[in-house]
Amino acid sequence: MRCPFCGSTEDRVLETREQKDGEGIRRRRECLSCKGRFSTTEILSLNYPLIIKKDGRREPFSKEKVLKGIQAACQKRPISLNQLDEMVSRIANWVLSKGEKEIPSKLIGLRVMQDLRLLDDVAYVRFSSVYRTFKHVQEFVETLEDELAP
Repeated sequence: MRCPFCGSTEDRVLETREQKDGEGIRRRRECLSCKGRFSTTEILSLNYPLIIKKDGRREPFSKEKVLKGIQAACQKRPISLNQLDEMVSRIANWVLSKGEKEIPSKLIGLRVMQDLRLLDDVAYVRFSSVYRTFKHVQEFVETLEDELAP
């Protein structure tokens, strides 16, 4: 690590803290040469797989995109942002645990539906109605009745 003030590579760590989001570490450092203090952030670099879209395109996995879709389904529902963040983290960890280089978007959509079903029935129905392509209203109703039946 180079001191931003004098360029020296000799420093000591004064304090280490985990970031609030749990995805990085903040270190407070002091240069041994000029006594200047500065902070650094270490972020874990994860290699998420590419997502294969319906039309065959491939794009990098995006936690933000998953969150945006879930937020749309949960709009005006009694669901906290913390619950949504936890769901996105579970889905992202699941994607990583698959160990694949590419994953079809359909699998991620199904996983989101499973998690939403446990969280909130209305959000589940909203997401399902957009995610799945139903040709008729009756097909949608029958599918929901089958899935929501005890």
